[in-house]
Amino acid sequence: MAKLELENFESFRAMEGKPFPSGDWLTITQEMINDFAKATMDFQWIHVDVAKAEKYSPFKKPVAHGFMSVALLSKLLGDLLRIKSVTLGVNYGLNKVRFPSPVLVDSRVRLTGDIRSIEPYGENGLRVTWNCVVEINGHDKPACVAEFISLMFE
Repeated sequence: MAKLELENFESFRAMEGKPFPSGDWLTITQEMINDFAKATMDFQWIHVDVAKAEKYSPFKKPVAHGFMSVALLSKLLGDLLRIKSVTLGVNYGLNKVRFPSPVLVDSRVRLTGDIRSIEPYGENGLRVTWNCVVEINGHDKPACVAEFISLMFE
């Protein structure tokens, strides 16, 4: 169940410019990293070879793919916010993305941020720009900072 449930677009529009609730912590496991590697065919050793990472990586552990942080945005936002009247939501794009800090295996991440803008889109939709920060538990720098755009339809 989402932390914040809203009835419709009208109640959602009141959120423009405001922070959304902080997400729950999600542990990034080696299995998740391996599955992401399989899905993207990115098998760099720093992600998937635990023994080699322990020996040669400056982090001494495997590191999640930076794009994995971006790929989790939809899931993390969905855990935070639900608009009951929405029939469909899709990813539209990204304006800015940075990966200030690596996510080591078994780290915990969560989403924070705010709703930068909400604009009409077509007959029954909204284009939403989210300022997203994927925090790493115990770290000063986030894993990912992104301006993420989605479309939602009633």
